[in-house]
Amino acid sequence: MSATSVPMRGKTTLSISLVEGTSVMKVTASDADDPTYGSSAKVVYSVMDGEKIFTVDRNEGIIMTAVADLDRETQDRYELVVKATDMAGQMGGLSGSTTVTIVITDVNDNPPRFPQKMYQFSVSEGAAVGTPVGRIIATDADMGENTDMSYLIKEEGDLFKVTTDVETQEAIVSIKKPLDFESKRTHNVVVEAVNKHVDPRFVDLGSFRDQTIVRVSVSDIDEPPIFQPADGTIMEVQEDTKVGALVGVISARDPDVKNKHVRFSIDRTTDQEMIFHIDPDSGAITLGKVLDRETAGWHNITVRAVETENHTMASHSAVSIRILDVNDNPPELATPYEASICEDAKPGQTFKKNGVCLKDCSSKSVEMIAGIRTQRSGFNRHEQNVYFLPILVVDSGPPSLSSTGTLTIHVCGCDPEGAIQSCNATAYSMSAALSPGALIALLVCILILIVLVLLILTLKRHRKGQRMAEDEEDMRDNVIKYNDEGGGEQDTQAYDMSALRNLYDFPEAKSCDSGPDIRSLPQWIQANRVGGGAEGAAAAADFSLFKGYIRKKVEQADADLSVPPYDSFQTYAFEGNSSPALSLSSIHTMSTTSEQDFSYLSDWGPRFRQLAGYYAPANPEEEGS
Repeated sequence: MSATSVPMRGKTTLSISLVEGTSVMKVTASDADDPTYGSSAKVVYSVMDGEKIFTVDRNEGIIMTAVADLDRETQDRYELVVKATDMAGQMGGLSGSTTVTIVITDVNDNPPRFPQKMYQFSVSEGAAVGTPVGRIIATDADMGENTDMSYLIKEEGDLFKVTTDVETQEAIVSIKKPLDFESKRTHNVVVEAVNKHVDPRFVDLGSFRDQTIVRVSVSDIDEPPIFQPADGTIMEVQEDTKVGALVGVISARDPDVKNKHVRFSIDRTTDQEMIFHIDPDSGAITLGKVLDRETAGWHNITVRAVETENHTMASHSAVSIRILDVNDNPPELATPYEASICEDAKPGQTFKKNGVCLKDCSSKSVEMIAGIRTQRSGFNRHEQNVYFLPILVVDSGPPSLSSTGTLTIHVCGCDPEGAIQSCNATAYSMSAALSPGALIALLVCILILIVLVLLILTLKRHRKGQRMAEDEEDMRDNVIKYNDEGGGEQDTQAYDMSALRNLYDFPEAKSCDSGPDIRSLPQWIQANRVGGGAEGAAAAADFSLFKGYIRKKVEQADADLSVPPYDSFQTYAFEGNSSPALSLSSIHTMSTTSEQDFSYLSDWGPRFRQLAGYYAPANPEEEGS
């Protein structure tokens, strides 16, 4: 048999988790010699390098582990040189070799481990909830998902919490509740790391978790005062409490170690009427004004506490003050009540069984009156159809208060069964039950009547105004004379005022060439105009006396509040002294011979014609007769 080389079937790499005696792979070598000729083609296998870790079956070429518990974390890769020899390995046989690479895959056979048994961090007591305190991490010799782990807090879990950063697998310790330096300055937080994916084959190796201590030191800061209780205070006071009385005391303190002094005040935006006052040092709340529970049953104020040395350190607390009721309002009938009774009601008959509602502003209680009974019979609505029954209402106190109300009772006609047929309430209900058309017709009739009444009143007022205007015109333009001797006492008709007006104008017209007709004036005035000298001066002086007398009387009339509010002319039968006109008496004229011509009286108007007739010259024929 000729000897030839024995080639191997290439290079093989295998990743596998191994235990002792585990088959890893199989290698095969081929020999070109004739397998039927002796043993020249019979191949055997052996390991040239790495025989301490792996072995190979001499005849089959199967590679197996030689040791148990291969540790990937120690060596995760092995390269074996396997030799194949023909001639069954005898002397003179030919051989060939190959390299086999074996990669050890990872299993979760290592627990997490903290590099340190204690970590130290510091945080301020004023740090907000959720503030991170620090980061820690546990290591795991495994790889891939076998390193995934979670963190737990075993102690101090009420103040702190831990979360896992999925990117870095770090544990983040943060604040769960506010910290207080004065209560506890150091916290030891026990954090535990646990593998997420535990392999049951390695449970016997031990616990796949580890713990460490995170020591958190709390630093002190200046804090505002703290109220006790922190969630607000409820106080009670009676509404009849006197001004200045104590309502309650509120408490607050400085939580810092120095325990600085605290002063109190009331936020006046919550008590604008200044109903309450507070002592700035003791926190005692007193009453500033009289209370009335019926006006306001609760008062909600805000109290402010501030450090005396640092006014920026301030806090607020809500104080609710409940006003307790006292019996200070008498009960009253809630509404005016009315009842109806039949004319034939018998004594002792209850005619109002529905209750009467009472209101009491003090207690808001409601009581009911059972019913009202008649004391006699024989009611007659035609004689008296309405009765007013006084009702005394008394509460239970203390003290007991009372008031009087009135119940209106209507006497009505009823049918034999006692049903009300007609009374004021029935008439009202009947009128209220009118159809819309009837109501519209009734309203139109009422409107027409109102318009007619207004027209009549307007006409009457217009006529009355005309009559008053005529009367006022007569009173302004006329002088009523009651001592006229010419017409007698029966002649009270007024005469034309133009003559008297011209009478007043004569001083201004004495030098005017185009004055009024001289015959329209009395004769003595004509003489005064024509003549002059001493007689004219005497006449002017006499007229000034008359004019002064009239002015005085006019002033008295103006000052008299009882006269009508318009101008009037009044005469008092005063002719002055030594009047040039002398007397106009017909008796005197007839007894003496007068050369004065009184014919101008006819020009004064129809009212002086009768007077002119008395002074007319006598007819000789009439004298002879």
